[in-house]
Amino acid sequence: MHRVRLGESGLMVSSVCYGTWQLSPRFWGEQPRDVMIRAMRRAFEVGVNFYDTADAYGDGLAEKVMGEALKDLPRDEIVVATKVFHHFYPDGHRHGDLSRDYILAECDAQLGRLRMDYIDLYQCHAFDTSTDLAETAEAMERLKKKGKIRAYGLSNFTVEQIRLARSCGNFATIQPRYSLLAREAEDDVLPFAKASGMGVLVFSPLHRGLLTGKYKGAEAFTDFRAKDGDFQGERFRELALKVAALAPIAANYGMSITQLVLAVTLQNSMIDSAIVGIKKPEQIEEAAAVMGRTVSREDYYKVRSTLG
Repeated sequence: MHRVRLGESGLMVSSVCYGTWQLSPRFWGEQPRDVMIRAMRRAFEVGVNFYDTADAYGDGLAEKVMGEALKDLPRDEIVVATKVFHHFYPDGHRHGDLSRDYILAECDAQLGRLRMDYIDLYQCHAFDTSTDLAETAEAMERLKKKGKIRAYGLSNFTVEQIRLARSCGNFATIQPRYSLLAREAEDDVLPFAKASGMGVLVFSPLHRGLLTGKYKGAEAFTDFRAKDGDFQGERFRELALKVAALAPIAANYGMSITQLVLAVTLQNSMIDSAIVGIKKPEQIEEAAAVMGRTVSREDYYKVRSTLG
């Protein structure tokens, strides 16, 4: 199986990670639970051992579905990452919270939803300006000492926020937004993480589906993309044409556009794993098939320049 070391965490993971943000109805609408469960299980069968979720996704729904899907798989052969930050309530409102007491209590709740005894990677989902990161790190270390988590990391933190966090504790990984249409992390977060020995798992590498090549630029959306400028008007049409132009390069490698985009993304030396939002078993089969594959240096840069 193709595995990579996730930086200082020491975790050995597949370079394609199964992401579950799509189990957030407020963003993506309702998803068929049975299909999602089959897709999660199919991921393991095709070589994916890395799963990423968060308590915020559907206010615990994604963790519950993942727990059901993975309950019969060998626990020591899968790596489960989840996140904490959004303190949510039954009436639907929420606020940020990385306080010691909340983290300790929420971790237990998440373990219950996941039906697991421990979490491999526990990540701060965002920066909490109301909590000293030393307090957050203290909670993480306590959970680690008790065997409830194996490693802890960060998500959506800027370079200076990462620097502050690492002065307080052993935050071993960072999860930034990154795609070939949104490469800002290459300027700061990715090189900082690489220089610091942190593991990097990027989210939205397919740019919310736009980099799959399945859109023509005239489609209308009923989910949160209905208000996303990249999926509206002339910009949407221009981006769709750029993505379609990748087809000949992909064909030369016997790849789909999705696979080409993932291969080029993972060929970035600063990225360890790419989180792919999967809704159907055939989608994870397509994504997993790219693990370990590369393109020529010339085509690597051709793809990047085509997308601008």
